[in-house]
Amino acid sequence: MATDTLKSTTTGAGGVRRLLLDNGALTALIVLVIAMSALSGDFLTTDNLLNVGVQAAVTAILAFGVTFVIVSAGIDLSVGSVAALSATVLAWSATQNGVPVVIAVVLAVLTGVAAGLVNGFLIAYGRLPSFIATLAMLSVARGLSLVISGGSPIAFPDSVSHLGDTLGGWLPVPVLVMVVMGLIAAFVLGRTYIGRSMYAIGGNEEAARLSGLRVSRQKLAIYALSGLFAAVAGIVLAARLSSAQPQAANGYELDAIAAVVIGGASLAGGTGKASGTLIGALILAVLRNGLNLLNVSAFWQQVVIGVVIALAVLLDTMRRKAGATPAAPRIGGSKGKQAGTYALAVVITVALAAATSLLHTGSASGTPKVGLSLSTLNNPFFVQIRSGAEAEAKKLGVDLTVTDAQNDASQQANQLQNFTSSGLGAIIVNPVDSDAASNSVKAADKADIPVIAVDRGVNDAKTDTLVASDNVRGGELAAQTIADKLNGHGKIVILQGQAGTSAARERAQGFANGLKAYPGIQVVAQQPADFDRTKGLDVMSNLLQAHPDIQGVVAANDEMALGAIKALGSKAGTSVSVVGFDGTPDGLTAVKNGTLYASVAQQPSQLGKIAVDSALKAIQDKRIDPTIKVPVKVITKANVAGFTG
Repeated sequence: MATDTLKSTTTGAGGVRRLLLDNGALTALIVLVIAMSALSGDFLTTDNLLNVGVQAAVTAILAFGVTFVIVSAGIDLSVGSVAALSATVLAWSATQNGVPVVIAVVLAVLTGVAAGLVNGFLIAYGRLPSFIATLAMLSVARGLSLVISGGSPIAFPDSVSHLGDTLGGWLPVPVLVMVVMGLIAAFVLGRTYIGRSMYAIGGNEEAARLSGLRVSRQKLAIYALSGLFAAVAGIVLAARLSSAQPQAANGYELDAIAAVVIGGASLAGGTGKASGTLIGALILAVLRNGLNLLNVSAFWQQVVIGVVIALAVLLDTMRRKAGATPAAPRIGGSKGKQAGTYALAVVITVALAAATSLLHTGSASGTPKVGLSLSTLNNPFFVQIRSGAEAEAKKLGVDLTVTDAQNDASQQANQLQNFTSSGLGAIIVNPVDSDAASNSVKAADKADIPVIAVDRGVNDAKTDTLVASDNVRGGELAAQTIADKLNGHGKIVILQGQAGTSAARERAQGFANGLKAYPGIQVVAQQPADFDRTKGLDVMSNLLQAHPDIQGVVAANDEMALGAIKALGSKAGTSVSVVGFDGTPDGLTAVKNGTLYASVAQQPSQLGKIAVDSALKAIQDKRIDPTIKVPVKVITKANVAGFTG
């Protein structure tokens, strides 16, 4: 009996060991959960674990569809754009054209399937490489999303928005949808003819064709399935944000591919399973959630996530090599490789925990804790907001956690959700989109956490105060400044901001309002350059080919204005006057040098400083004005020397 018990125990231990050895991604996930739980007391709570599930849902659903493609030795770079297009079609048809919601949902799903079929046709019958075909669809789908929406978010139907809610007050619907789609993916891969075809095509396409498999027809179905899953992911994402964002899911295709590969699939094809993909998506969600909770710098988060993805795949590769060793003649070698894999896992775990601990900036007990979610840190204006906020936090003794949403409304929703679940004293949000942030702000308000909006307001949600400049007024001032410089007559170009953002819309409205008083000013072109200097250079270079005789340029921020100056060359500041927006250090330097005629300065450091000061007042239950305006000011060469920002 004792022998049987010992044998059973040994067999059980061996089974667990084999399970972990055969599932490198599962081992990595367990290691990450243990590490994050040890480093943060807020991680292993029911609310936060549900947060992780919600945050993994969209990536996982996208990744399930991408799994079909990768198993068949293909790639699909279009799923993020197809998700955004499908959600936009649903919102546009249901809210702006009176289509019944059920039919609108069907149209959205059919949109995803149609995009997948186009991909499949180009690859199977057009003989285009999957990389090229889906890269083209990435651009087409994103462009169609912007065309249909006009570059602005579209409110989502209330009945569909419930997909972002919870069942019974605790089970998030996105998690339920993720599980259902995962089961469908597992069934397709493991129990259907097309699933077996995927593995056959991925293993050896020519052999599959010679064995009688209709490879071209199967590829059509595979990419159609990927499009279908992308459409479902887009609907779930838009439901979470209560609006269809034309720029939603930007870059999500890379997360989906990473989740599939981390989950054990090979980019060479022939291997992969839905459970592994789910684990890969959870690893990415746990990383982002844990690093937010640990107050790791937004810049370092990118480094840590990239390193962990690479190491997870490395561990899985080593596990595969160890498991592939012939059994009889080289058992010792196999055990040695397995031991090496475990040793490397231990080293990586210790290194990750140590590095995260070093990056984690803890706070003393009783110190007020505030979270600041910025729309992006890839722009000097928002870097200055962060600098002003950090300086004021240090002065006031506030523990400030700063996150970077990378102009992704969904990622910002995740960050705000993490702030809420970790019980911060107050939250400061600079919304990627004013509508999309509303659900997250409502959740924070429900948890009695004060919310301060900075630079941009939040629609349909209560905030304690809005600390902002007037973007519309600033746009009017920019228009008046260029018109006065040209004496009320001349041809100008307008460089617009990122389509779909409130700042771009408000500044464009201000430009239009201001130019109404100057009928002699002719706007010969308006093009978006996404608040980016490089894109400003490219767009301006292109516009100069069609309009070489322009006399003025108005840009929705200094970064685009500086790009335009580069394109204009010697014309900048001489025959062509350029007006920017924001008053960034580089912009002010250009004003001093005379290449930038003027910049409408917003004093971003003051925005950050006042936001932190207001957050502390809210924590202390002190009175705060509902709106705090920081004046905008036109800075030219005449007054730039005395302007500090």
